[in-house]
Amino acid sequence: MTGLNARIARVWTKVGHDLLPFADEHTGDLPWSRLFRLSLFQISCGMSMVLLIGTLNRVMIVELGVSAGLVATMVALPLVFAPLRALIGFRSDTYRSVLGWRRVPYFWLGSVIQFGGLAMMPFALIILSGDTWADPWVAHVCAAIAFLMVGAGLHTTQTVGLALATDLVPERAQPNVVALLSMMLLAGMVLAAITFGLLLAEFSQLRLIQLIQGVAAATLVLNFVAVWKQEALDPSRTTGLQKNEPGFIESFHALCRTGPWHRRLVMIGFGTAGFAMQDVLLEPYGGQVLGLGVGATTGLTALMAGGGMIGFILAARWLSGGQDPYRICGYGALTGVGGFALVIFAGATGSTFLFAAGTACIGLGAGFFAHATLTACMRAAPPERTGLALGLWGAVQATCGGAAIALGGVLRDGVSALAERGLLGANLEGPVTGYVTVYAIEIALLFATIAAVGPLVARVRPTLTTRTGAADPASVRP
Repeated sequence: MTGLNARIARVWTKVGHDLLPFADEHTGDLPWSRLFRLSLFQISCGMSMVLLIGTLNRVMIVELGVSAGLVATMVALPLVFAPLRALIGFRSDTYRSVLGWRRVPYFWLGSVIQFGGLAMMPFALIILSGDTWADPWVAHVCAAIAFLMVGAGLHTTQTVGLALATDLVPERAQPNVVALLSMMLLAGMVLAAITFGLLLAEFSQLRLIQLIQGVAAATLVLNFVAVWKQEALDPSRTTGLQKNEPGFIESFHALCRTGPWHRRLVMIGFGTAGFAMQDVLLEPYGGQVLGLGVGATTGLTALMAGGGMIGFILAARWLSGGQDPYRICGYGALTGVGGFALVIFAGATGSTFLFAAGTACIGLGAGFFAHATLTACMRAAPPERTGLALGLWGAVQATCGGAAIALGGVLRDGVSALAERGLLGANLEGPVTGYVTVYAIEIALLFATIAAVGPLVARVRPTLTTRTGAADPASVRP
């Protein structure tokens, strides 16, 4: 195998440079055109996320009659892979290959896994619909594998793509570039949600299968264009791991010694769970409680993503002006509390307007929170461990988010079953009871997030003053 790899490498060296997928050596700032092209991988990730947590969960719960708990568990299956995001980020920092790449091999591994899950999903849905001779458990297993593959591909692609983006820009611009890539993820979710809503306005299983196949093909095309000539060939990385290079555990402990990383990660976990528990419930809530159709509920995902995009824009402006990122985390949690309160009142009053306003507020608060936590981790990480910090942020966010999604579906099913049996009282027998219980728990989690972030705000405050007593935004590095 080693000899084969060496022969393939020699073949690459004989191909014209213009035809090679390698970039030139890094020469200063990254052009915006190249950065926007790199951000295309976030659009493909956004398309898959809308498909998983938006369209498919609604179809499986309402049209196919699958229990919300089972669907939530399927959507949350990628959390099995989520903790490995930290290891993936670390490995892409230290990886050595024959071609001198370190990010691209992991990027393409994630892209292929994501494509494989999307390619398998239509067949799983055919079995799940009951149109075949297979037993129900076969459909559940196939759907679970497809969801797991898509999620694993998303985790790998996003972690390595964000790390690659930080490699291509000066250190001072890394937080802004990562924020831009996150906004592109939301833009992809908005465009996908609108497109999916229009295509599924007249729902049919065949049209849904065609839509999934289109997303699979678009994933490969967008990721190929995004990564083409982005990472330069580095001959120094064609040799094996050096003895003086620290391992993952050693690097993690060294990072934790640089600041209150445990509190940061706890704060990220609480906030992410508080915003994510409703991910598979918001659209079914609109369908069962407010009587909205498939196209209308899918449009809610676009509304939430639009609110998140506004949150990213405002947070970027405030952070550029020297605002404390932890304070913005608190603003995001408070905005989310207000959004969930509006959603609860919408069910009580039957108001579609309140439901839409609450959804937009939830997206706005999530945008504040995600941007601020990511920027805080980037600023707090030593330059040589930025990739590891990104991986830790992504691992905690994905793990807590996935667990919250599964728990939200299970709680909704359990509380709804108790309510239908009359065990919670005659006034709570409707389908709204299970949903409202989950939303109330999310409000409590967001208040816990505010409590966790408080000491971090106090900790960073003294560093915001220079020797002359004036605020110095450039010196903020908690």
